[in-house]
Amino acid sequence: MLKGFREFVMRGNVIDLAIAVVIGAAFGRVSVNGSKIVYGSTITALINLLIVAGVIYFVIVLPLTKLAALRGVGDETESPAPSDETKLLTEIRDLLAEQRR
Repeated sequence: MLKGFREFVMRGNVIDLAIAVVIGAAFGRVSVNGSKIVYGSTITALINLLIVAGVIYFVIVLPLTKLAALRGVGDETESPAPSDETKLLTEIRDLLAEQRR
């Protein structure tokens, strides 16, 4: 049961959603009161937003990216070999291109 939960949480979608909620809550504090702009509180909220974003990046995103690289997730640099059908279609395309010349 815990293994399944861990796999669910380690998926990128759940972690991205959690990060978005935290950043959204921090960004929600950056607001303008009616027609008055209160510079002090707005600047403080922006600084807090940058601090929260930095902490999330260095505490959550960076370690999970390194963990995913160690596990080999998303490491699909090798393209699969083309199928016989793909090879045949490529040959047909090349032959048709030669006939048009």
